[in-house]
Formats: sequence, C-alpha cells, structure tokens
Amino acid sequence: MSDPVRDAFDRPLASLRLSVTDRCNLRCRYCMPEDEYVWLPRASILTFEELDRLVRVFSRLGVRKVRLTGGEPLLRHDLPALVRLVARIPQIEDLAMTTNGLLLAQQAAALRAAGLQRVTVSLDTLRPERMLAFAKSARHGDVLAGIRAARDAGFEQVKLNSVVIRGFNDDELGELLEFGRTEGAELRFIEYMDVGGATHWSLDQVVSQRDMLATLTRRYGPIAPVAGDGRAPAERFRLPDGTTFGIIASVTAPFCRTCDRSRVTADGTWFLCLYAGQGVDLRAPLRGGVGDEELAALIRATWQGRTDRGAEERLGVVDRGALYRIESLRADPHREMHTRGG
Repeated sequence: MSDPVRDAFDRPLASLRLSVTDRCNLRCRYCMPEDEYVWLPRASILTFEELDRLVRVFSRLGVRKVRLTGGEPLLRHDLPALVRLVARIPQIEDLAMTTNGLLLAQQAAALRAAGLQRVTVSLDTLRPERMLAFAKSARHGDVLAGIRAARDAGFEQVKLNSVVIRGFNDDELGELLEFGRTEGAELRFIEYMDVGGATHWSLDQVVSQRDMLATLTRRYGPIAPVAGDGRAPAERFRLPDGTTFGIIASVTAPFCRTCDRSRVTADGTWFLCLYAGQGVDLRAPLRGGVGDEELAALIRATWQGRTDRGAEERLGVVDRGALYRIESLRADPHREMHTRGG
C-alpha cells in the first residue's frame, strides 16, 4: 500500500467519518437547536453506491479507518447493506459506527454479521429523567438495551461516549464508569464543545479534563495515564483496579496537531475540520461523470493544502462563546452537528 497523502502540517489522510443521514430521533442540546431544524434535501443524499465509491477513492489515498455517523445512522434504511460494501474494501482496516443506541438492539446482530467491527454508543446520563429533559426522549431503556445487544453481538469493541456538562451530568462520572465496567464497555468522557447546534454553550459549562480527573481521583485514588499511539482523540487512563477510560479534551487541550480525520456529510460535502466554515462539494463530481482518478486528484490536492487547526485557534478567542447563532445554522444546515457528523 502506498503512503497516505499528507497535509501542510504533515498530518496523514487516514481516518474518515462518513455521515449517512442528517436525521436524528433525539434532540440533545449540545447537537441540535431547541426548535429550529434545517434538513438536507432528500434528493441530495448520497446512495450507498456513491458512498462506497467515495470510500474506495479515499482508501487509495491513505484512509484506513471509517466511522459511520449521522444524525443517527440507524435511521438510514438497510444500513447493513452499506456496511457490507465498505467491509469489502481491502484497504479499510477498521470499520466502526457511532449511534445513540435507540435502534441498536434490533440491528446489532445484522450489523456485526455484515462486517461492522466496533460500535460507540452515546450515553450522557444513567438517569431517565435527565435524558428526557436533555434529549427530549423517554427511551432511556432502549439505549441500555442497545448497549447490551452490542455486547452480545460480539463486536470487537464497544465504547460509550459521555459529553460532560457542568450542572447536568458532572455528578455521574463515577456511576457511568461503573456502568461501563459492568457492561464491558470503555467510557470516553468528552468536554462540551462550542460547535454546531450548541447555541447556548458557555465556557463555564465545560468540565475540563483536569476537573474530571480530580473528581475521579477523589473517588478511586491515583489514576495513571495509558500510553497511546498519539493520533487518537482520547487520552486514556487507568484506575487502580485496572479499569480504563478515555477523555477527549477537545476544548482545553485539543489534538489538532495530530488530527488525521475528516468528515463527509450525507450529501457529499467534505469537511477537513469540525470547525471549518466551508466544505468541498464531492457530490457534484460524483454525479457529474468524473472518473475516480479525477476525484482522487481533487481530494489529494485539497488535503495537501489543509492547514486547519480549528480547536486550537478557538483557544485564543477572547470572551469565547458558541460558534454559531441560530440564524447562522438556519442559513446553512452544514453547520449543524447532526449534519456534519461530530
């Protein structure tokens, strides 16, 4: 295999987040605005064949990891069919999915059989009443059932993502870790980010990695860092009893300098950074008769010119607030987290 294409800061094109839909069946406040939603036109959504072709072209340029995202990816009809297509691409070594878990119990076995290797489930709270207030859903039990179904389906790895917000769930860190340990799933705590639909974000709501570690140290004792490969977004740690967990310090200690990931929305817009204001339209060449070599040349040239360090640049913003106001989100749905895929 040839070496991956590298950007202006020598970061490889190695990981692709592929959104299969912008629709979602939750309304989490860090992702979607309270009442105002703008959806992508259905005619613009890429077919499975188009998504498969894109991944094949990206794989020739260095992509080895693909993560299916949304919106909620399990809302896309017959998702195992797409998994089968991508799993057959020889260069793809790691095929994963991030889901809110509501529909996972019904689909976990089929997804595993189709070739999905790993799954990450969003679990921000263990208290149903908090989920109802935060995500406008009373289906907390379905999320837990989905996590257990994923474990029973035999995925190579099951992880749990928890966005930690001061005053909402920062008192549940220990309970979430205990749940993950019981279910055989590693927790990843994520600092609350100022992107997309987080229109009410403020810095005082962010629980930093330092604060999380201090809270967990008071409960469990000394916590040791776990050596990693340097490119994963999460720093991993180990409790005295051997339990491991991760923290993605995307606000206070972003990982831009090693970021090898980009994201394609469900309508084929390619974003080189989660904070990028504009993306690259790949749907037009896909549907306009452009060959794979021309498509690869476009992707290669774009990545080689990449200088994005969005999260690091936000560190220097004085009086930092939400990245977008509601009127900006309504003007362009690609700014939404449920469109961009997180």
